[in-house]
Amino acid sequence: MADFSAGAKSEPSPWNVPNALSTVRLVLAIVVCGLIEHEAWIAAMILFIVAASTDWIDGWWARRYQQVTKLGRILDPFVDKVIICGAMIALVGAIDSPISPWMATLVVARELLVTSLRGMVEGKGGDFSAKQLGKWKMVAQCASVVAALLFLSYESAPDWLRWTTTVLLWISVILTVVSALEYVLVVIRGARNSESRANAIANPSTDAT
Repeated sequence: MADFSAGAKSEPSPWNVPNALSTVRLVLAIVVCGLIEHEAWIAAMILFIVAASTDWIDGWWARRYQQVTKLGRILDPFVDKVIICGAMIALVGAIDSPISPWMATLVVARELLVTSLRGMVEGKGGDFSAKQLGKWKMVAQCASVVAALLFLSYESAPDWLRWTTTVLLWISVILTVVSALEYVLVVIRGARNSESRANAIANPSTDAT
């Protein structure tokens, strides 16, 4: 009997560099939250920048060396959410924090919504790739967290930093809402298209051409 399993393409091992990098970023995110709790603002800012700015490395490595795994597809966006949501939640508890509780709640709610939508779509075999607006949202959120940490490092923050932090926070809030709406519309359009195809199959045209 012929053995066809030898020619089958197997998934790379999950024990690889991209997943190790994501794990390191997850640990850094937890350390950042601890540093925020102990008001080590500059140290928290430096580690946050390292954890957030190295996000592209694990993805690039996985694609470049064909190490994309199911674990990596889950772990990478999960770590991104822990980095942002964790930092914002921790900053809400800081004295004189520029981040309001409702802002952190909005960010967490958006991430929970998008994660639920992704699970629903991909569970049916659909594509739920990240949108460009979502990537800009991530950049704005990271910039606002860095600005907030720098703001808190001053006993009396200068006006330019106060205004910069406020503007960045509002930009991130707006992009958070708009990007969530974009994903919701994508799901709605996909559902309508699926329904239209199902109706077309169930009621084929009988007109002869």
